[in-house]
Amino acid sequence: MRIDVLGAVRAVRDDGSPVGLGGPRHREVLARLVAAEGRLVTTDTLVDDLWAEPPARAVGALRTFVAALRRALEPDRPPRTPPRVIVTEGPGYALRLPREDVDVHRFEDALARTRHSPGAVTELSAALAAWRGPAYADLPDSPWAHRERTRLEELRLAALELRARIHLDAGEGADLVAELGAHVTEHPWREPAWGLLARALHRAGRQADALSTLRRARTMLVDQLGLDPGPDLQRLETEILNGPAPGWTGPGTRLGPRTTVDLARTLALAGGDALIHSRRDRLTAIHAAERTGDLRLTARIIGAYDVPAIWSRADDPEQSRAVVAAAERTLTQLGPDEPAELRARLLATIAVESRTADLAAAELSRARQAAHQAEALARELGDPALLAFALNGVFLQSFTRPGLAATRDGIGAEILDLATRHGLPNFAVLGRLVRLQSASALGDLDTAAAHATAAEQLAVSTEAPLVAVLTAWFRARVTATRSTEPDGPAPAAAAEQYRAAEEALRTAGMPGLHRGLFPLALLGLRLLHDRPAPTDRHLDWGPYLPWTRPHMLLAQGRDEDARTALAAAPEPPPDHMQEAMWCLTADAAVRLDEREAAARATAVLRDAQAEEAGATSGMLTLGPVARYLANAATLAG
Repeated sequence: MRIDVLGAVRAVRDDGSPVGLGGPRHREVLARLVAAEGRLVTTDTLVDDLWAEPPARAVGALRTFVAALRRALEPDRPPRTPPRVIVTEGPGYALRLPREDVDVHRFEDALARTRHSPGAVTELSAALAAWRGPAYADLPDSPWAHRERTRLEELRLAALELRARIHLDAGEGADLVAELGAHVTEHPWREPAWGLLARALHRAGRQADALSTLRRARTMLVDQLGLDPGPDLQRLETEILNGPAPGWTGPGTRLGPRTTVDLARTLALAGGDALIHSRRDRLTAIHAAERTGDLRLTARIIGAYDVPAIWSRADDPEQSRAVVAAAERTLTQLGPDEPAELRARLLATIAVESRTADLAAAELSRARQAAHQAEALARELGDPALLAFALNGVFLQSFTRPGLAATRDGIGAEILDLATRHGLPNFAVLGRLVRLQSASALGDLDTAAAHATAAEQLAVSTEAPLVAVLTAWFRARVTATRSTEPDGPAPAAAAEQYRAAEEALRTAGMPGLHRGLFPLALLGLRLLHDRPAPTDRHLDWGPYLPWTRPHMLLAQGRDEDARTALAAAPEPPPDHMQEAMWCLTADAAVRLDEREAAARATAVLRDAQAEEAGATSGMLTLGPVARYLANAATLAG
């Protein structure tokens, strides 16, 4: 018989059949005895470990659990014969099984032997393969289980790195580049793992990638995690610079699940598939940090992803919710006495990841509160980079109602000033784009164009190709506006620019921005020229369908269906497109003579009458809000 705890707790007979251990308490008693490694565990200790507040008959219940476990583990033991697996010893109990019959003991012994004798690495590989999940995975997170889980996770990571080092020392490991990359992505704070990845890349003949990896390691450890790297990385960099790259020899070895390799924060600025992988790897790293049980480390990993964000709709809402949940958990566990910098980063993360278009009212309220708390803490700390990150959250939470372009311009101006004075190029790009959006919303196209050009110039030095994707949309939006002027470009020219911008955005890895944007731009262009909405059934209207559908139905002459669709359209979410959606509501109401809907839109749009509908995005326009507001107000009386 063997007992396994590296995953869910279970016992298996020699023939492979499972042993019925009973309920959760039974398994926890057995697991607690496994953790003692054959030593006595007193009855009092077991009671304290099983119950935060022991019931009156806790000792009797414990004895019942032990008796049931003995019957399950030794079903053929004759009556009145002393048990041999769970034995009574003094004031408590002990587990008596050979160490090779318990998976966690086999793993620890294999690791100890391999540390002294690299030739035992095959045994270590087998022990690592026996892990089925986190240790004691099905037990409640009681203090003893948490301590053991944390300790064993650290040993597992050390074992993975030891095995990789042994294979590299032996000139083996053709598969190690991908596997070590995945390991570093999940555990970016582990300095030895960075060195192993650089060695593996160098051995594969990829010297430039190896050196780039070491630079990313320094950036992560120093700038983002506040950890001082040791001399080993510097020595390794010198060796890679001075020595030729050896070729691979020997068989390959597997280190863990294969995933795309790179650091999430670096990838995020590249766009495309890299941005998609960045989001996935970021969440993986957060979960890995949480498994360590180190709250400060977890907080640093969550807050290290201070990638500027410009759009109020998430690209992956489910993942954003998972990041927010992790940040909220960590913030709660840290408590108010932990460093203010950590709390500010967690609060800023909550604000940035809680994109306003995707949230219910209660979630919006929490996110806005988090944004302002993060800003206040950052100002107290006097940390410009942290303040820029916090202001990014304030910006994303500033879409409370239509008509706040001037407010957002002030936020963008402060971000830009901080970034310029303190050498924060990525946030300088953000500041420019925020100000571009604000000037676009206010119809100041010359100022917006100046910010677009400055952002494009910054993007060259920061290697941020997504900026050009966004500014291409802005230039198409300018052409759309100019097409209404005497001697201006033809509407077809604007449509063609929109199509070219759409093609670039399609592969940029930003579905939250991409979906529905192109059809909405075409609709805006048609409204500028008093033409009916496009009705091509292949157009994907994405999240904007409820407010655009009445216009498509009107274009098809289906007025009653359009009236029904207008009545069914919900209140637009507080995001970049809220003015546009309210103007579409107002316009449809006027065309259908629906006074109540016109009155509702009039009340909301009054504060935005100096802005252009949809232009807050910096990417399209439906024309002046005042035009839609005047028509709706006339109908509403």
